[in-house]
Amino acid sequence: MKRVGILGDIGSGKSYVSKKFGYPIFNADIEVTKLYRKNKKIFNRLRKVLPKYFFEFPIDKDQVSKAILANDKNLKKIIKIVHLEIKKKLNSFLKKNNTKKIVILDIPLLLENKINKKNDVLVFVESNKSEIIKRLKKRKNYNQKLLRKFRKIQFSPDFKKRRSQFIIKNDYKDKTAKKYVKYILKKILIWKK
Repeated sequence: MKRVGILGDIGSGKSYVSKKFGYPIFNADIEVTKLYRKNKKIFNRLRKVLPKYFFEFPIDKDQVSKAILANDKNLKKIIKIVHLEIKKKLNSFLKKNNTKKIVILDIPLLLENKINKKNDVLVFVESNKSEIIKRLKKRKNYNQKLLRKFRKIQFSPDFKKRRSQFIIKNDYKDKTAKKYVKYILKKILIWKK
């Protein structure tokens, strides 16, 4: 099984590109949302370390946002608690899909949290900065301050780009994305393990 890690800036279209591969995807953002909605254990741990912000289950994004905006240390505390659970989810996803040729890892902190393996194929999704901003502003939970905090804990796009074996220039057009993905898959599938 080959693991393909999708890297890029916030809003660059990582999830959009991930779907074009046509292989099982582990999307960390979706998994985190599920944890907030369904995992009482996570809620209790968060309430224990940040009682001022986590007081109601299921956890809504507002509680999380307020905690992150209030203090730089809060984001680290949240990540520490959530990350352990996400790692478990990733392991069960990998077990479940261990017969697949390829799996796609759409994990924003893949490198930062050292989730990547030496043999992972890294694909960097590059997008026009003004296009990223335009797309982010369309999100219903768009918050400039929050974005800055998230960017602070991530490696720079340039660093991620240098670490990647492939770069997809994302113009948000299906035709372009499919062309890049087809080329990458062709290369990956002939690589030796």
